Amino acid sequence: MEERKNSHIKLALNSQTLKDTLDDRFDYEPMFSPHPTGQPEPFEFLGKKQKVPLWISSMTGGTKMAGIINRNLARACHEFGMGMGLGSCRIIMDDDTYFEDFNVRPIIGDEYPLYANLGIAQIEEYLESDTLDRVQTLLDRLRADGLVVHVNPLQEWFQPEGDHFRNAPIDTLNKLLDKTDFRIIVKEVGQGMGPESLRALLKLPLEAIEFAAYGGTNFTLLELERSAPAMKEFYEPVTTVGHTAGEMILLANHVMETEPGILCKQLIISGGIKTFLDGYYLVKKSSLPAIYGQASSFLRHAREDYKTLQEYIGCQVNGWQLAEAYLKIKED
Repeated sequence: MEERKNSHIKLALNSQTLKDTLDDRFDYEPMFSPHPTGQPEPFEFLGKKQKVPLWISSMTGGTKMAGIINRNLARACHEFGMGMGLGSCRIIMDDDTYFEDFNVRPIIGDEYPLYANLGIAQIEEYLESDTLDRVQTLLDRLRADGLVVHVNPLQEWFQPEGDHFRNAPIDTLNKLLDKTDFRIIVKEVGQGMGPESLRALLKLPLEAIEFAAYGGTNFTLLELERSAPAMKEFYEPVTTVGHTAGEMILLANHVMETEPGILCKQLIISGGIKTFLDGYYLVKKSSLPAIYGQASSFLRHAREDYKTLQEYIGCQVNGWQLAEAYLKIKED
């Protein structure tokens, strides 16, 4: 007992906080809830049930390590009850070499959302060649609930083997929606979207918009890292433009309050979500039903054995439950 008390005194001396470290996004209300027990209440999202407000944002595919990662992530989706967006499926459109890296529906199960993923450049190509049926074939083979379309003009511009768009992405999306009836999510790839882009997307009958906002993995910067040093130095300033997830929530809320004809009714808030508190805060700030997504954080933990990923997600879920029990978003 004495040893424990002495240890506690030492820990107390090392656990002092400073005022400037206070997270002032929340009111802490410790009086009104017992400790949470069990799982969060299931809810409907993307047309299916989810047990936790987490989304595995699109990852990579096409290598031995990617196959391990995707299978670990799919196993976690089944265990915790959450959805997953696959990495770009372009690599399996013409070649089955890596198909099993993406074939995770048998692991996730039918009850949770699974979305395939293609770039807007590929959609433009299939529309122009009248081969859009290939996308439906992809969805059928993967038993996916729909398609994530990533819109990445800056990444494609700086990628040595990138595709240049011949049409504005919003026009391509309108044509896609006219010709298909599968569910569609639209996302950016690390720099988010401004008010006019958000407004235009919210007026489309999309299943959801995923932010992929500034503050997480920036795929424009990733491509410049592959460039010659002089080119990287010259163009690097463009990697610092964009919109944070917090800013995009305010923009989307404003559109919801002021614009008629909103057809997209769900958001996946991703990009710079470092902790469960970031996710909790932004989801609760949203006027639209929302969940929060992570990519790089899941990626880091999914490369290890499954137990590492399992413990990480378990902490996220427990953290969310604690936040719901004791934290309230401060009024603006």
